[in-house]
Amino acid sequence: MRIRSALTAVAVVLAGLVAGVGSSSAAGSSSAAAYCGITWGSAEKSAGTLSDAPLTEVRTGRHDCYDRVVFEFAGPVDGYAIGYGETWTEGEGLALSPYTAGGALLRVSLRAPAYDDAHQGTVPYAVGEHVANLLRYPTLRDVVFGGSFEGYSTFAVGVRARLPFRVLVLTGPGTHSRIVLDVAHQW
Repeated sequence: MRIRSALTAVAVVLAGLVAGVGSSSAAGSSSAAAYCGITWGSAEKSAGTLSDAPLTEVRTGRHDCYDRVVFEFAGPVDGYAIGYGETWTEGEGLALSPYTAGGALLRVSLRAPAYDDAHQGTVPYAVGEHVANLLRYPTLRDVVFGGSFEGYSTFAVGVRARLPFRVLVLTGPGTHSRIVLDVAHQW
């Protein structure tokens, strides 16, 4: 008798759950709010044009709802293409995925060089070097320099999983500009 009562109770709970799921999906919406109000999505994002202002610094930061990578340039830069997928080194075409930590890989192509007019490097990284210490970051796992060739600079950004991201172009300080990549901690 007890077993029958327990099975009946489980059946009622499961029926309620199935009915709730069915009505939610039939309506085409989720009752859960977006994480931190983030509605960025994970599709490729690109904008801007090629610039000759060189990359001068790459830094990272942790925030409440996302992790951030900042690319700073010595002049106006607004060109980028960022999306999930394999990243190749500039000029030689070596895949960076075997050397980049993370469950998913964001390929970052910046439409600006990492060298000056005399073709001297403007960042202290060699191709394949890890750019940042990401210990205790919720989402970021790795940032690897893929090189700079014919005015384009490439990075592989390893993240925990395929998560929403956004890209911002900011001016300043002074004559500098920044391309900012934010990757959410969750969906």
